[in-house]
Amino acid sequence: MLHQPAHQRPAPPVADRLLAWYDRHHRELPWRVNPADGLAGRRPDPYHVWLSEIMLQQTTVEAVKRYYRAFVARWPTVTDLAAAPPDDIMKAWAGLGYYSRARNLKKCADAVAGGFGGVFPDTADGLRALPGIGAYTAAAIAAIAFDRPEPVVDGNVERVVSRLFAIATPLPSAKAEIRGRTAELTPARRPGDFAQAMMDLGATICTPRRPACILCPLNEGCAALAGGDPELYPVKAEKTERPARRGAAFVAVRDDGAVLLRKRPERGLLGGMAEVPTTEWTARRDGATNVSAAPFSAQWQRAGAASHVFTHFSLELVVFRADCADIAPPAGYWWSPAPTLMSEALPTVMKKVIEAAIPGATQQPSPASRKP
Repeated sequence: MLHQPAHQRPAPPVADRLLAWYDRHHRELPWRVNPADGLAGRRPDPYHVWLSEIMLQQTTVEAVKRYYRAFVARWPTVTDLAAAPPDDIMKAWAGLGYYSRARNLKKCADAVAGGFGGVFPDTADGLRALPGIGAYTAAAIAAIAFDRPEPVVDGNVERVVSRLFAIATPLPSAKAEIRGRTAELTPARRPGDFAQAMMDLGATICTPRRPACILCPLNEGCAALAGGDPELYPVKAEKTERPARRGAAFVAVRDDGAVLLRKRPERGLLGGMAEVPTTEWTARRDGATNVSAAPFSAQWQRAGAASHVFTHFSLELVVFRADCADIAPPAGYWWSPAPTLMSEALPTVMKKVIEAAIPGATQQPSPASRKP
């Protein structure tokens, strides 16, 4: 019987090569089940998969780890999370950004606990019907937690697939083609591990800059590598210029160090979060930037500025500070004592404002993070 020379034999299917690589080189992540345990029959907790996937949207793995561990320690099950007051969830989420995710987290927990007896639906369609779960998240939970052969496409997978097939259509127009190609590659066996392997490959090997193609398990047959320049992919449409907005923020500090805060409206940007008073800036218009826009009369002094970049615009806030006696706060405001200030549901932009007015204030650990 004649044997083909090794260099002439067809490469094993993409899924086989990728899963073999994943078994040896997977990332250890707190929400993930080890591949060996998975092969032995242990399945990931759908609550853990859902929670991590919501947190990972638009956020790095390293930033999510600490928040994920804190949430699971405080609310071990989805029913525990459903029973939590919304303000407690917002406070625990503070600093993670994209705060509509936290509001939808509560709504989804309520729906699963109240409508499904604390058990997540096990299909992508069933999951997508829940608040805050879109096509990607539904596919990820269905594949990873329930072994459904759903194509899971995040930014890492877009990059891997667009290079593998040298897809020249710019994003976001290429998304449908990339998803179709991913569906073709997704195996019926171990689809959850395959999805996580694709993510790991994009995060560690098939990186945006200087991909380590020599180490890639899929380098044989990669069209972008054969073309000589994998970094050309994915092709992206030209970015539009991010608008710059301006406004003012007012940090009132009581004699004992307490800071005056208020709660933002539930709907809209940073909805439901705590803030110091600011002028009425939005993603579409500037707010006033002078002291005449202060929420009440006081000896306001300019204390610097704070800059922050949101997804669709950048913001520059002029910061004013006033040292105040123990005045009664206006309706809807409260004095937050200095020792517990950082445990409030303060978004990152507000922490920057407070730091500008009270240097060192944001370096104090919140009570929840202090060791006994």
